[in-house]
Amino acid sequence: MQVRIGVQFVPKELVVETARSADEVERALADALADEHGVFVLKDQRGGRVVVPADRVGYLEITEEEGRTVGFGGSQRP
Repeated sequence: MQVRIGVQFVPKELVVETARSADEVERALADALADEHGVFVLKDQRGGRVVVPADRVGYLEITEEEGRTVGFGGSQRP
């Protein structure tokens, strides 16, 4: 799953590929926002971590991956 994180006052969004479900990502942000000095932590598929002060998260865009196509899209030979 791909998660795009918009951070306040940062012009470029963060893009993280994670194995966590959309519900787990939402819950992690909600828990971080509930704490006065909460930190949103998201682990990527390669073992790295993205750490953002929760009160600076502008938005999350969560995209569940569908089957990826390879090549130039759908041209099949019999």
